Amino acid sequence: MEKRIEYIAHLAVVFMLVAGCFLVLRPFLTAMLLAAVMCVSTWPLYVWLLGRMKGRQNIASLIMTSSLALVVILPLALVAYNLADNVTAFYDGIAQAIEAGPPDPPAWLKGVPIVGESAAEYWHMLAASRDERVVLAKRLLEPAKNLLLAGGILLGGGVIEMSLAAFVSFFFYRDGAALVRFLNVAMDRVVGTHVENVLGIINNTVQSVMYGLLGTALAQGFVATMGFFIAGVPAALPLGVATSLLSLIPVGPPMIWGGAAIWLFYQGSMGWGIFMLLWGFFLISTVDNVLKPLLISRGGNLPFVLVLFGVMGGVLAFGFVGVFIGPTLLAVGFSLIREWTARDSKD
Repeated sequence: MEKRIEYIAHLAVVFMLVAGCFLVLRPFLTAMLLAAVMCVSTWPLYVWLLGRMKGRQNIASLIMTSSLALVVILPLALVAYNLADNVTAFYDGIAQAIEAGPPDPPAWLKGVPIVGESAAEYWHMLAASRDERVVLAKRLLEPAKNLLLAGGILLGGGVIEMSLAAFVSFFFYRDGAALVRFLNVAMDRVVGTHVENVLGIINNTVQSVMYGLLGTALAQGFVATMGFFIAGVPAALPLGVATSLLSLIPVGPPMIWGGAAIWLFYQGSMGWGIFMLLWGFFLISTVDNVLKPLLISRGGNLPFVLVLFGVMGGVLAFGFVGVFIGPTLLAVGFSLIREWTARDSKD
């Protein structure tokens, strides 16, 4: 009886200790998860750099952390700053355009089947009636402003989380080998003799998901920037960076190239507006639909819907950085369950 009470007391102490540690670390769990994902994804590069630095871990870790800050955090911070800074200017510009009224509708609008006549009539009504334009502005302008502000806040939170993750990643890089040895011992007690296979699955899955997300983002940003330059859209490079960032979110890039097409139409450049729509639909969006599943599937034929739910759920759970954490966690869990069921079927 005494041994049982002592055993229960030990369990209670361990539970309280674990709960206390969780409460202390909970504000930093998102940054720690993101740092772990970034370090696992770039570990081969760190190993190469460590060799070039002749084993000087502090210098190699500092270079990797600084590179992450320059490549990921700085562009994100610039986009967040410009978005928040230009919300008022965007709102005022749209308000002035509504006050002045739209130009005459293009002649080809009436020739559009089914909706052409009604669209042209509504366009003429907006041009002639300021009250109608004010009603339309109340329906569209305020939600757009709120959406932009929310996007700026979300990106700003992502900058803070990524900055903290970059700080944590320095220690993950420097002490990574010792941490892996600790995980080997700990997981060996949990999952048994297949620990090396489990760690290999985690490593391959994290790298494939991150390479798929970031590779697609860079490709879409490059293709979008080319299209913006060709069509003569102002601020083509910042818009390309914004396309790269929003490519991590479902239906994100169409918000950018669709807005650019609308701007071209409003400026009277009907041909370039149509070009922008075609470029966005057939090139920018095709990169996402083709390249992302191709890159991610290299890590083990992961269902694309799993990555999609991971991105959406990750944003809801962790904020902007959830676009990296969410799909990675789901993909790792899926790969481990698939390996576990395959192993049991063999046994």
